[in-house]
Amino acid sequence: MNDATILVVDDDPQIRDVLKVALERASFRVNLARDGIEGLRETQVGEPDLAILDIGMPEMDGLELCRAIRRESEVPILFLTARDDEVDRILGLEMGGDDYVTKPFSPRELVARVRAILKRTKAVVPKARALVRGRLSLSAEAHVCRVDGVSVQLTATEIAILSRLMARPAQVFSRPKLVDAIWGPGMMVSDRTLDSHLRNLRTKLGDAGLDDAIDTLHGVGLRMGPCGAN
Repeated sequence: MNDATILVVDDDPQIRDVLKVALERASFRVNLARDGIEGLRETQVGEPDLAILDIGMPEMDGLELCRAIRRESEVPILFLTARDDEVDRILGLEMGGDDYVTKPFSPRELVARVRAILKRTKAVVPKARALVRGRLSLSAEAHVCRVDGVSVQLTATEIAILSRLMARPAQVFSRPKLVDAIWGPGMMVSDRTLDSHLRNLRTKLGDAGLDDAIDTLHGVGLRMGPCGAN
């Protein structure tokens, strides 16, 4: 995992330098881009394993860049935001981001977030076996989700959530247990962040004709629904 290539897109040279040093100390390879246009080109040419995008860039901001990247790639995305407004952060996740860090940030925390996202990207539950429930199939290793054989594009975090639920379809996962399983113990993840990923996941599966993929047991947790099997 530590041989992964991380793309940092930020118009602030000081932040680029801080992130480059922190990530390289953690044994990651680092590519840098000064703006959204250069960042988009780097995702196309450099094929990074993860992209860190500043939301507040001029011209093409991080949200616009995320939208452009998602038209071509499912590379995991971590947002940097200086805005103390959770709506903006959730908007970023709903557009296809996997996580966010608020400025000013701890380089150690950011590296931990990067490692957690990459771990989710590589995770397979259970390893090397496709998961099937009703009309839904998932190969986490290949990053392929299908409904009735038709591909559904999911982010790394959405794949991780779905694979965890599908691996134990009868189990009810409490929200804290699901957060620990996906992000790792000790990571500070708000309920609204989890809700955003779940809402996105349900919307994508619903648009594919599967409205009953995930059940919510109010006050208890979440589990897999019948997925059209009834």
